Amino acid sequence: MKQFNVTGMSCAACSARVEKAVSGVDGVTACSVSLLTNSMGVEGTASDSAIINAVKEAGYGASLKGGETSSAAEDEPLKDTETPVMKKRLIASLGFLIVLMYISMGHMMWDWPLPSFMEGNHVMMGLTQMILASIVMVINQKFFINGFKGLLHKAPNMDTLVALGSMASFVYSTWALFAMTDAQMKNDHDAVMNYMHEFYFESAAMILTLITVGKMLEARSKGKTTDALKSLMKLAPKTAVVVRKGEEVTLPVEQVKKGDIFVVRPGENIPVDGIIIEGESAVNESALTGESIPVDKAAGDTVSSASINQSGFIRCEATRVGEDTTLSQIIKMVSDAAATKAPIAKVADRVSGVFVPAVIGIAAVTFIIWMIIGRTVGFSLARAISVLVISCPCALGLATPVAIMVGNGMGAKNGILFKTASSLEETGKVSVVALDKTGTITSGEPRVTDILPYGELTEKELLSLAYSLEKKSEHPLAKAIILRGDEEKIKSADVSDFKAVAGNGLTGTLDGKKLIGGNYSFISAAVQVPDEVKNLADEFSEAGKTPLFFAENNIFAGVIAVADVIKEDSPKAISELRNMGIRVVMLTGDNSRTAEAIGKEAGVDEVIADVKPDGKEEVIRRLKKTGKTAMVGDGINDAPALTSADMGIAIGAGADVAIDAADVVLMKSSLADVPAAIRLSRATLKNIHENLFWAFIYNIIGIPLAAGVYIKLFGWQLNPMFGAAAMSLSSFCVVTNALRLNFFKLYDASKDKTINRTVNVSTQEQSEITINIKGMMCQHCEARVKKALEELTFVEEAVTSHTSGTAVITVNGKSDLKAIKKAVQDAGYKYIGIK
Repeated sequence: MKQFNVTGMSCAACSARVEKAVSGVDGVTACSVSLLTNSMGVEGTASDSAIINAVKEAGYGASLKGGETSSAAEDEPLKDTETPVMKKRLIASLGFLIVLMYISMGHMMWDWPLPSFMEGNHVMMGLTQMILASIVMVINQKFFINGFKGLLHKAPNMDTLVALGSMASFVYSTWALFAMTDAQMKNDHDAVMNYMHEFYFESAAMILTLITVGKMLEARSKGKTTDALKSLMKLAPKTAVVVRKGEEVTLPVEQVKKGDIFVVRPGENIPVDGIIIEGESAVNESALTGESIPVDKAAGDTVSSASINQSGFIRCEATRVGEDTTLSQIIKMVSDAAATKAPIAKVADRVSGVFVPAVIGIAAVTFIIWMIIGRTVGFSLARAISVLVISCPCALGLATPVAIMVGNGMGAKNGILFKTASSLEETGKVSVVALDKTGTITSGEPRVTDILPYGELTEKELLSLAYSLEKKSEHPLAKAIILRGDEEKIKSADVSDFKAVAGNGLTGTLDGKKLIGGNYSFISAAVQVPDEVKNLADEFSEAGKTPLFFAENNIFAGVIAVADVIKEDSPKAISELRNMGIRVVMLTGDNSRTAEAIGKEAGVDEVIADVKPDGKEEVIRRLKKTGKTAMVGDGINDAPALTSADMGIAIGAGADVAIDAADVVLMKSSLADVPAAIRLSRATLKNIHENLFWAFIYNIIGIPLAAGVYIKLFGWQLNPMFGAAAMSLSSFCVVTNALRLNFFKLYDASKDKTINRTVNVSTQEQSEITINIKGMMCQHCEARVKKALEELTFVEEAVTSHTSGTAVITVNGKSDLKAIKKAVQDAGYKYIGIK
């Protein structure tokens, strides 16, 4: 996705106009414009110049992010340059407005004193008001420039409404001033006083000032929505200490190359991603993962940019630099998500596209109706102006993106990265979560769970025997015993005549004694294993553990059980998911006995065992028929399943290919982040609904009130100045409501709401239908028909045969023969009928 800066946008109508213009360019496949960040993301083959020209033709400015034409503001990404400008405009406007209000309201209503040259001279009073209003209009000329430019390009926006309302007030007041001058020359005192009451100079200036107040508050609040992203950018180290020609040299981080050796002292930030080649330390990775507890690192371990070296001196080799570092990828992910649109935003976009022209039409109709009824031009104009200035497309346009930006920022702070706005919205809607067992529910590394010595041996003696023998083994299960031995600080003796028998066990000699270790079949061929030990080993196997048997000098020594243990937080996380109304399914390649034992301990709803790596995608496709499905995995073999799922979640920032295939990336290896991500998604969607409700209800109530619909019913009449104030506050309220998400507690399960849980298809009534199909000639034909049929929601499985010309379909619940016939025909074959 290419990203562009867009200038000149003031409301949702502007962003809709830009999006429509760019989407019409040949080669553009997708375009999303963010009013919040004044940015645009474009996908496709269209050239940069064609895209920029399309934006310019729509009446706005554009430049490629990071390009030569990009603004200098990018030197300080996301810096709030809007608020200081608005503040200066507001102070200047207020200075002249206060004087104007003193003359127009203070003197007229409360008889406050005026300078001598104005006393009794109504024309001079009117002329002074006109000059002061003109100054305020010049100060806020941006509204008029953008507003009328949009009108000329047939793309009216919020600035158009403000400009029309203010200009109408000013023009009518100027006409009243000339008419009053004429009346004064004729000494018609009554007419002079009547025209004095037709002045709306203060309204023209007040509208602009109040809208500027609202814009400033909105800009300030919008600046806060990007705080999380800005804080991530500030974490990026500026320099690195690199070893060049044997000497340490401090360089700008941009000059560090892949393969460079760099050093990091205690208290310093790690400048780029690398691998430790010398030294040990505790590294604080909270900036990337949200986990505050430092992680112990030693030679061979990886370190990431922006993490802090807390204790020891380390020497590292750079593996990822520049835009490839973990921090840069996180920033890009959050930034890209801000540049995309959530599906729910499309509702507001459709409304915004026609909103401003509709409001202008309503204002014109309002003026005409009041004139027909017999009201004065001043009264009718005031109603029309109120309609123009109270209408707020900004609130509609900001309702979704501000919540998405804050939600994304909250996620990033806690190591939860949503790749797009759509993934943030859709994650909370999942009803099924499929968890890969290894590395997701479990730690992915075997650990010793039980040590059972036999005879007179102690636990420590058995572990010492096993430790010495396994020390030379490369088997994954041997690592568990070696790790336990290291933890117990057992000294290993040197084993001679070491042999590894593939798939069975190990043999060796220690101090003249023959040692044997391995599975039951291997050890039982050499020594006799007592029945009670054999029974105990079977119990271990049923519990998902692997028993390893050991013997010394042909005498049975004992059993050590090893297992891939469940992570401490997994049962709690799975319980939280189930309490949220989500069905939790565990996928594993283990046999059903082992899988059921682990599944029971973890607390999942369903276990699907004996799943080969290439079979996970098939399982996910079947689960999707029961409801919106999320797949959580960490390995390369999970990538197809992550892509196939409605929502792919990569946990523990595992394999790069898994991250690329996922919609959500969890930087920590904690399963607790899965319910947290769903919780955050639901909270963000709720916030968006609140914002949209406020934006719509505000306009539904406000526009009729401004038009004077309630005058006859309740006597309610809206002054244009109050209309402008309401417009200013509406956007501010929407943005402020979104900022409440900053206080949301991701890991608090006490307020979780349960949604209706999806019925497991395996419990539904199933039936089989055999249909005759003409045209299948080979196995490719079979696969094509099978795929077409299994995409139907009620089809559990389809077994096709080109030799018999049939398809045996397993159906859940009611079948739809018309849908089956259409699926076969769409695949390019002829449906004959039921056999």
